Amino acid sequence: MSQQIWLPGACSVAILCKDGVVLGNDSRNTWGYTVTSKTMKKVFVLTPKIGLTSSGLVGDFQTLVRIMRAQSNLYEIETGSPITTRAMAKLVANYLYSRKMAPLFVNTTIAGVDSDGPKLYTMDAIGSLMDDNIGVSGSAMELAVGTLEAGYSKDMTVKVGKTLVEKAIRVAIGRDALSGDGMDILVITADGAEETHIDISKSAGK
Repeated sequence: MSQQIWLPGACSVAILCKDGVVLGNDSRNTWGYTVTSKTMKKVFVLTPKIGLTSSGLVGDFQTLVRIMRAQSNLYEIETGSPITTRAMAKLVANYLYSRKMAPLFVNTTIAGVDSDGPKLYTMDAIGSLMDDNIGVSGSAMELAVGTLEAGYSKDMTVKVGKTLVEKAIRVAIGRDALSGDGMDILVITADGAEETHIDISKSAGK
């Protein structure tokens, strides 16, 4: 008898702004119909200028983050310069493709700021790499994308973009039972990365 794989819920969101990028995700982790954590981190700083947000199996994207942080450190030691967002995205895509016969169950967005401006890349579990202005994945993605597309402009600042990402996640997790509780938002500009956690359950008075 085959074992069923339960994919946890998520509301993974990222947008490209004129002065940086904004990444966000909810903080609920589920296994089947059970909430196993209300403070699960799904948005990560890979380098001071590059971030990752993901949906899928928690152990898989945590493993991916550990490997990519190590690889980015090796890259900087070998080349003498920090890895770029594009190079990081290609590195992640190549790693995921190399595991296509035993894939990591993740959908990933890599976003950051390079010397020539902000970049955003999305990829599936086997490393199909696409550059875009908006990246969404997870059980709440259909609910989030409408809010994002209605409010998004490529000329918006990260200050406006952060508000849009928060709104999109709030709307989406209000209807998606597999995501919720709180959200983590990561803003990256040329000056570096800034993380914010918002506890939705407390702000809602629950």
